[in-house]
Amino acid sequence: MFRALYTAASGMTAQQMNLDNIANNLANSSTTGFQQRQVNFTDLLYQSQIMPGSAATQQTTVAAGLQIGLGTRPASTEVIQTQGDFSTTGNPLDLAIQGAGFFQILMPNGQTAYTRDGSFHPDAQGTLVTAEGNPLQPAITIPADALSVTIGSDGTVSITQPGQTAATQVGIIQTALFINPGGLNSTGSNMYLPTTASGEPVVGSPGGAEGLGTLQQGMLEQSNVSVVNQFVAMILAQRSYESNSRVVKAADEMLQQLNQLAQ
Repeated sequence: MFRALYTAASGMTAQQMNLDNIANNLANSSTTGFQQRQVNFTDLLYQSQIMPGSAATQQTTVAAGLQIGLGTRPASTEVIQTQGDFSTTGNPLDLAIQGAGFFQILMPNGQTAYTRDGSFHPDAQGTLVTAEGNPLQPAITIPADALSVTIGSDGTVSITQPGQTAATQVGIIQTALFINPGGLNSTGSNMYLPTTASGEPVVGSPGGAEGLGTLQQGMLEQSNVSVVNQFVAMILAQRSYESNSRVVKAADEMLQQLNQLAQ
């Protein structure tokens, strides 16, 4: 019964973390480019009273054995790599990636971070930056007198200027792909950093041979969080927590009865 108390407590602790993750998903249901996470669980050690396959007699072995599990624990949080819905903004500097890939962002510490959030703005020099002012890589600069900006599905950025009839190319937006995007390190502000688990980025032009998705101008990718599914997950987490708490109560009542027998 003491074992039941600790096993049930591990289940309650696991569901608390599950609910924390659900709360974060729901809080970011309107965050541009956000990709929801899912908590994965694993069972803990087993106490073996009778090992499966052990000798029952000289001629026979135990077929099933007798093992008691000791509960569960959160093992990982998996990023769900599904495409979010697109919303049309009409802003020519808003970009969405249709398919795989991340935008490359130069951080103040010199590191390159990666994001699905394509809401870019020109800074005082005309360089495309994020909402926090971090520049897109490779850098794209839009002249102040540009009359229009056109960004092709392959990342080609062209502008038209006064007195010119032909468009002028000012750069090419490149995106990055990871073998294991679930291994990226989330650092907040819609940014990810590569790790040994994610592998090194494969950089190329959108829609190229590397398998990178194409760019959609004037659109933003919304969060891929399904509010309905998260509410269902929240109910399941709540019921699982409640079930484990009842096990704690039942084990406590059994211990109470044992104490009464000893009196």
